[in-house]
Amino acid sequence: MRIATFLHNGRQAVGIVENEAVLDLAAALGGGAAPASMHELIAGGDAVLDRVREALASAKKSQDKILWRPLAECRLAAPIPRPTKNVFCVGRNYKLHIEEGARARGIEPSYPKVPEFFSKPPTAVRGHEDEVSASRSVTKQFDYEVELAIVVGGTCRDVKRGEARSVVFGYTILNDFTARDLQRAHGQWFKGKSLDSTCPIGPWIVTADEFGDPAGHRITLRVNGETRQDSNTGDMVFDVDTIIESLSAGLTLEAGDIICTGTPSGVGMGLEPQIWLKDGDVMEAEIDGIGILRNTVRRT
Repeated sequence: MRIATFLHNGRQAVGIVENEAVLDLAAALGGGAAPASMHELIAGGDAVLDRVREALASAKKSQDKILWRPLAECRLAAPIPRPTKNVFCVGRNYKLHIEEGARARGIEPSYPKVPEFFSKPPTAVRGHEDEVSASRSVTKQFDYEVELAIVVGGTCRDVKRGEARSVVFGYTILNDFTARDLQRAHGQWFKGKSLDSTCPIGPWIVTADEFGDPAGHRITLRVNGETRQDSNTGDMVFDVDTIIESLSAGLTLEAGDIICTGTPSGVGMGLEPQIWLKDGDVMEAEIDGIGILRNTVRRT
């Protein structure tokens, strides 16, 4: 299933996206039985997810148009509009991206022995078609990074590789916008990765059963229609299972936590010459099996 947080006629709700329409779960399940938010749906576990699946099957059979909202009339928010904690991120997780980063800095590439984690705050989160704004007075080197993001399904800790898939609710797309000059000046990643609006996520969450093996999906990013990044999630240095095992070691993960898994080569920093984002650039981050996350850049 493709589960979205959407806005329709000024109301925010959770729904299932099918055939250019959104099944309004509040209408399909009845207000009291429907999850009030994506976080509540995820935290409800299999019991809630089973009710949602039953409601979807029933709505598809009945063809009751009252239950469905045309997708064109809805605005898709970030699937989890306000995460309860920072978004977890993995840096340097595609070999060619590691090499282009080292080349841009004039150093020899080094490859991590364990996943390198940082985070982005909830204030950075935005949704599909939202504008991403970065002031020129704050950063002059504004860049993009398409990433596969994991959505955790429940509370867990010390998860072993063989159990990692069992704690995944689903997957979505994240564009890890980065102020490269801030990243370099501060000597670590957090500041350059955490400006307001620089963490668009969406357009929805695809449940783990529908997405299947997280390896083997084409991952691309286009700027104004020009392909800049083009790779495959199977090319990660550390796969999804390893990332979950490493991050959860001694650290509790909870329902609705988001973990992004690194970006492939082709970022603006790695191009020759380097190309930074400018006002009006349209970004399309795409992963096969999920869809397209689209955002427009505003350079104020």
